[in-house]
Amino acid sequence: MTSPLTPSSAVAVVGAGPAGLMAAEALSAAGLPVAVYDAMPSAGRKFLLAGRGGLNLTHSEPADAFAARFGARQAEVGAWLAGFDAQAVRDWARGLGVETFVGTSGRVFPQDMKAAPLLRAWLHRLRSAGVAFHMRHRWTGWADDGALRFCAPAGEAVVPAAATVLALGGASWPRLGSDGAWVPLLEARGVPVAPLVPANCGFDVAGRAPAGEEAAESRRDFLKDLLGRGPTTAPAAAGWTPFFAERFAGQPFKSVAIRFGDFARRGEFVATATGVEGSLVYAASALLRDEIARSGNATFHLDLLPGHTPERVLAEVRHPRGSRSLGSHLKSRLGLDGIKTALLHELLPKDVLASPDALAAAIKALPVTLAAPRPVAEAISTAGGVPFEALDANGMVAALPGVFVAGEMLDWEAPTGGYLLTASLASGVAAAQGVRAWLER
Repeated sequence: MTSPLTPSSAVAVVGAGPAGLMAAEALSAAGLPVAVYDAMPSAGRKFLLAGRGGLNLTHSEPADAFAARFGARQAEVGAWLAGFDAQAVRDWARGLGVETFVGTSGRVFPQDMKAAPLLRAWLHRLRSAGVAFHMRHRWTGWADDGALRFCAPAGEAVVPAAATVLALGGASWPRLGSDGAWVPLLEARGVPVAPLVPANCGFDVAGRAPAGEEAAESRRDFLKDLLGRGPTTAPAAAGWTPFFAERFAGQPFKSVAIRFGDFARRGEFVATATGVEGSLVYAASALLRDEIARSGNATFHLDLLPGHTPERVLAEVRHPRGSRSLGSHLKSRLGLDGIKTALLHELLPKDVLASPDALAAAIKALPVTLAAPRPVAEAISTAGGVPFEALDANGMVAALPGVFVAGEMLDWEAPTGGYLLTASLASGVAAAQGVRAWLER
């Protein structure tokens, strides 16, 4: 079945996430007819998921520091932010009846910490402004005459459009709609696409091969003493040992610090069944991911007691422990127990554990080697996509006149903390401005 669903004068926005919806809003506000298409049954599904733990809309830090969060793409994303910045996000939310507040970390949240009321108000405003929504319409490319093709509930739909904004997301959380299926469609039209890779992601650890059965037995005894549990299986040669994974997956490393090259930050992260994830790991994830791509692995140094000086740690570890076990000694002298102490025995060989000086140094700078980032489908966001160099000055794809790209489809990335959402919204505004300039020309 072939049926044009909108008049050729309408601007088509493909993708009903934050970037696409903001593009639709800006286009509609300019007096242009807009139709939004999305493969999912409802709009903003990833937006709703992001709000489950409290929707982090943006960040309150100064504009220069905010723009610096986008690394190599600071100039390009900074141009978006010049037209729609963090304060604009807060004003936009207020216009939808949602007040915001600044948390102790500088992050900005809705007063009720929920995404659903904001999204409902936004969609109501868009529909009231005349924006048409066509859900369950999966974009499949272009017809010979340049019209958009969709796989729709009633069959194939062919839709002519005055201009098109593609805002289909990256490849993280594909069950919510961002599955990267657009990559071959653009490549077939001569548009370059950098590979989609995980950003703000967890990692699998490389682990440590045991030095014989004696070391394995020592590790089992140590963990039995620490946890008061029975015997377990021998350690695996890579990744966490089965015992560590079983006992500690899902537990947090609190009040720690990570150092990797010039990156140094305090915070928290979590042990997973195969490695590590969480806010502190996400903050360094781009650096770690790129180092793994270059070298095959990446090693960060973990300070288990960032509030203690190296001298104090050394003095406490050197203190005679008598008949006490090492675990009891570290807990008594340094308050070090649970997952932190278990990690020392998980990663350190027997001779280091037996040396007070070497052990103290490891407590302040424990090497943790990562083997691989977790799959892109598990990541919070993605890097890669259409490079900015493939766009003209108005954000139009040079190889596809009348086609603009917004959001995570473009090759940039941002840390968590409201930066990703703010820039995605700003990219939608920028794409709408590009469409207007193109149509006027």
